[in-house]
Amino acid sequence: MYKKKSLVLPFLLPGLAGILLFYVAPFFGGIWYSLTDGSYENAFVGFQNYLNVWQNPMFQLGLKNTMELSLICSPSLFLLSFVLSVLLNRMRPAGAFFRNSVLLPYLMPSSAVLIIWLLWFDYGGPVNRILTLLGQGRVFWLQGQELRLPVVLLFLWKNLGFCVVIFLAALQAIPESLYEYATLEGASFPRQAFSITLPLIVPSAFLVFILCWVNAFRIFKEVYFIGGAYPDEPLYTLQNYMNNMYGKLNYQNVTTAAYSFAVLVFALFGLLFWMQRRAQRGLT
Repeated sequence: MYKKKSLVLPFLLPGLAGILLFYVAPFFGGIWYSLTDGSYENAFVGFQNYLNVWQNPMFQLGLKNTMELSLICSPSLFLLSFVLSVLLNRMRPAGAFFRNSVLLPYLMPSSAVLIIWLLWFDYGGPVNRILTLLGQGRVFWLQGQELRLPVVLLFLWKNLGFCVVIFLAALQAIPESLYEYATLEGASFPRQAFSITLPLIVPSAFLVFILCWVNAFRIFKEVYFIGGAYPDEPLYTLQNYMNNMYGKLNYQNVTTAAYSFAVLVFALFGLLFWMQRRAQRGLT
């Protein structure tokens, strides 16, 4: 076993070296910037930058919107991907086309997706025309609080396929006899999904849940596509704040905001891992 691991190590070193050089080293090296004043002498100021940034109203707005959008997008993506994967798994082999098509959003260029979304949610676009046919008034979807809906839908559409693929891989390992027995006992489809399927795929479900949160924290791309660098206040995220500070060469505020957010993310993921371990112990 040790000999096999030593043979694999040379193949892992280039990748590990790249991670250390471009991710780990800058991550720890940037801590110094967050503790200095950014002047010519680059004097050490301790945690003063953190106090200034946390008192900044734009940072507070960006952090609040990022957490709110994450709380909306992550659970929605998890539930939609789980339900869709269960449905596709029960459609075998007739659902092969649909299972292959869920990854199509990954193949589409971002510029094309943006154009389609802007046309759909334009004031004279198909969404408002459907609302008019239903007797409702037109909505300015691309500004103000209403802009959140196109952003959330774009996020779900772009990230749904990858989560579905992971769920499908786990679902195919479940014995079909369990569903047959549950059907004979009169269990409905929702009861089978949440009483048989979900408990048996806890590790994969936890992985999908983590990926949902990671992608939700990176929702800046969707916001930037639709709202630009300075979107309306309901869409101004923490990444917008850091991107704008970086454009002004204010590296102290960028690194301070980044490490503040990193602490929150690590704390959240630590809580999720603790909950996952408790859930696994309860199932064993």
